[in-house]
Amino acid sequence: MSEARIRFENVGKRYVLGERSTTAREAVSALARRARGAAPSPRTDLWSLRDVDFTVSSGESLGIVGRNGAGKSTILRILARITTPTTGTSRTRGRVAALLEVGTGFHPELTGRENVALNGAILGMSRRDIRSRFDSIVDFSGVERFIDTPVKRYSSGMYLRLAFAVAAHLEPDILVVDEILAVGDAEFQRKCLGRMAEAEAEGRTIVFVSHDLQTLERLCERTLWMDAGRVRDDGDTRSVIRSYLASSQVAATQGGADAVVRGGPVSVRRLRVTPADRPAGSVLMRDEPMDLALDFDLSEPVHELNVALIVTGPSGARVLDELLPNTEVRRRDEGAYTASLRVPPVLTAGEHVAGLWIGNRDADYIDEPSLLPFTVEGIDRRRSPRVVALDLPVRLEPRAT
Repeated sequence: MSEARIRFENVGKRYVLGERSTTAREAVSALARRARGAAPSPRTDLWSLRDVDFTVSSGESLGIVGRNGAGKSTILRILARITTPTTGTSRTRGRVAALLEVGTGFHPELTGRENVALNGAILGMSRRDIRSRFDSIVDFSGVERFIDTPVKRYSSGMYLRLAFAVAAHLEPDILVVDEILAVGDAEFQRKCLGRMAEAEAEGRTIVFVSHDLQTLERLCERTLWMDAGRVRDDGDTRSVIRSYLASSQVAATQGGADAVVRGGPVSVRRLRVTPADRPAGSVLMRDEPMDLALDFDLSEPVHELNVALIVTGPSGARVLDELLPNTEVRRRDEGAYTASLRVPPVLTAGEHVAGLWIGNRDADYIDEPSLLPFTVEGIDRRRSPRVVALDLPVRLEPRAT
């Protein structure tokens, strides 16, 4: 096993909330109040981290997920030595480059060229290293046209490009990156992710915090899930992301919806979208099958009845449209029925809408393609949605009333 580059042992970080003296006048006033015996301003301890333990080996990429305020950024600040733990021990072996905020270490009055030299020196580069890598840094950043312009005139995206370019060319042992990459455009994000993948292949250690779960899975094999300052899960990125999504209750579908729709002899009672072989109310995951089910009643016998279950994808295109097989019986008697369809893991991640069509060659009794919105969660590697033509069997069975 590779040697540990990062080791957190029972790390806790406490901040004190309450009144602070930010000027000499406020400090004097606070002293005077204490001299008069006045009660001090109320102060509250806030533990950003509690008993955090983890180890990251050389050449490993660790992702960190969690809600806002879960303690993710505090971990990065400790790794970057911006702050120190209140309890426990944090150890890092090797040179650390941290990209936590846009333009950290930049002076607004200096030009891009001057800030490359300044920021490189702050990060530990020698003058020789800065000179030898300057052209590569500028080329990577894509701001060569403005390299002699004061950075106070840069947009946040230009700041980011130049700051990341410097950090990426430092060739650190440990690269720490916050959600900051969300500021860049798509092309630059691809360059950054490519550079981080190269760094991992070169044996460098990466710690990456992001709410972009697709990017996180592409870059990191292992992920830490932080919840209220504690490690809630630590393991394979896909399984951790699945647990994180399930806990966050971000899925819109919790079983189904009553949707009484009538047309001719048909009355639709309920349309459901549920995970296959898992309890109703569970999150619908992109890499798991799901079940579509429709309950409806017939008030009289219908010849050549057919039922289609429909799904419209995030782009607005119909991605699933499956009918009863042609071998179904020609006549359906009066009564209650359930039409159901098991969908393999072919839908893209995102917002979908389930609907239906019921009719025969003589009439469209019900045509409602948009009845039940639902969300498919997970990582989607396809660049664009596509129409699914699977010839799936829709089953139609009598339903107990």
